[in-house]
Amino acid sequence: MPDHTHSHDSHSESCGCDLLHLLDGVDEFARNVFPGDKELFRSLANFQAPHTLFITCADSRVSPELITQTRPGELFVCRNIGNIVPAYGEMLGGVSAVVEFAVMALNVRQIVLCGHTDCGAMKGLASGPEASADMPTVQAWLRNAEAARSVVQTRGLDDDQVVQALVEENVRLQLTHLRTHPAVAARVAQGKLQVQGWVYDIGHGTISIFDDTHGRFESLGSARARLLKDTTG
Repeated sequence: MPDHTHSHDSHSESCGCDLLHLLDGVDEFARNVFPGDKELFRSLANFQAPHTLFITCADSRVSPELITQTRPGELFVCRNIGNIVPAYGEMLGGVSAVVEFAVMALNVRQIVLCGHTDCGAMKGLASGPEASADMPTVQAWLRNAEAARSVVQTRGLDDDQVVQALVEENVRLQLTHLRTHPAVAARVAQGKLQVQGWVYDIGHGTISIFDDTHGRFESLGSARARLLKDTTG
């Protein structure tokens, strides 16, 4: 019989090191980071007024505050596998509650829905339901992105193009789902809320932004120029 004691011990040691790493980080924050921003944290102690709801993937490589260079208190963040927002009424739960609370209680002015390159959820979607058969919860969740797979399948793309096409099509689909939420629909109609779709390129550190008017993703520079033109008239 094989002896798994050593591998089990190694795994335990690794877990212990990871936890120590986290605790070291907390200590560093308490000693050196918090004191320098004490007034900011004091102002946030009993009140929050984020300007943006940021919906993105749970992927460990995506860091909303780092990417946007925002401070504590600016972003209300919702993360899940595949940056999915089920259509209203389809799967009421955590994501729907976050959207409703952010819009109705916190009065956010923007919602950003951000996908990313090399997305594991989109890889799973591309492989079909059988690929996640041993993860039934993940499989059920990814049904909320199935329409994106149907669209991409009609394009006859090479295998190496499929995942990125799914990443982008999924952002479009989830924006459509997002707009079915009553709170979002009402605020958008009143001109009090803007909704935007992004794709973050992990390897290049760039963002592409979905242009609703032309139905395509554009560079950061093009998006900024368009927004500046809209705001200055």
